[in-house]
Amino acid sequence: MKPLLLAMPGNRKTASAIAEHLGDEVASPVMRTFPDGETYLRIDAEVKGRSVAMVDTLVHPDSKIVPLLFAADTARGLGAARIGLVAPYLAYMRQDRRFKPGEAIASRTIARLLSAQFDWLVTVDPHLHRYRSLAEIYTIPADVLHAAPLIADWIASNVHSPFLIGPDAESAQWVGDVARRIGAPFGVLEKIRHGDRDVEVRLDGATDLRGHTPVLVDDIVSSGQTMLKAAELLKQRAETMPLCIAVHGIFADGSDERLQAQGARLVTANTIAHASNAIDVNGLLADAVRRRLNIQLG
Repeated sequence: MKPLLLAMPGNRKTASAIAEHLGDEVASPVMRTFPDGETYLRIDAEVKGRSVAMVDTLVHPDSKIVPLLFAADTARGLGAARIGLVAPYLAYMRQDRRFKPGEAIASRTIARLLSAQFDWLVTVDPHLHRYRSLAEIYTIPADVLHAAPLIADWIASNVHSPFLIGPDAESAQWVGDVARRIGAPFGVLEKIRHGDRDVEVRLDGATDLRGHTPVLVDDIVSSGQTMLKAAELLKQRAETMPLCIAVHGIFADGSDERLQAQGARLVTANTIAHASNAIDVNGLLADAVRRRLNIQLG
């Protein structure tokens, strides 16, 4: 029986792009909000006996996770054979330890909730900091896709003499991978975080940016404070304005507008819809979904 892609609100474009690769049917749940704030959801498509892949990028997750869980449980109750989650951006990965007594380790809580409702997961570059892999917290098979090759290709085609710069020590391996793919030099900033929106960055005084286009590369731009501080620093050290590239562009607090006001150019992958989307990961997602569906259908 033909699989079904179920596009959660705001995800129709991504689901349709995946479906174009696979030739699958796309549907969206019927949803509305009751006067008391509760969610009404109905799946207006035949799911009995079918493999269902739900597409939902989890930026601003608190308004999305309850409807997503409703949809998965509803599909299960209606007889879906298997249910997978395609989450180009996977939320709550950065809350991975207790920094103060009593804090929630939200990444584990969300992992348990999603693992209980889905049979498999596909995502792009989750923020694995203190976890070695998603298998440490998710109990379902998870495909982690990487945008680094696509970012490297984009830089090679669009940037003259790039010098790649990572925002902190955690990014060194990832930025180094992109740099090596295109034979570009790279460096890493020293980042001192004083709070969620208060960071300080430093660049080794020996780093020579003359003749290069500085390219800041990160997996996530959330509050944008690191990028903003780095862009200010590079404006003083480089001959050209920096280019800021991220896989996931959340751009909270209008940080995209503030970066652009500084003269920085923004480029992101389309894991989260934004005007800066220039790196297309839908082919990667489609290939991963195809493998999962083939396993289920085979």
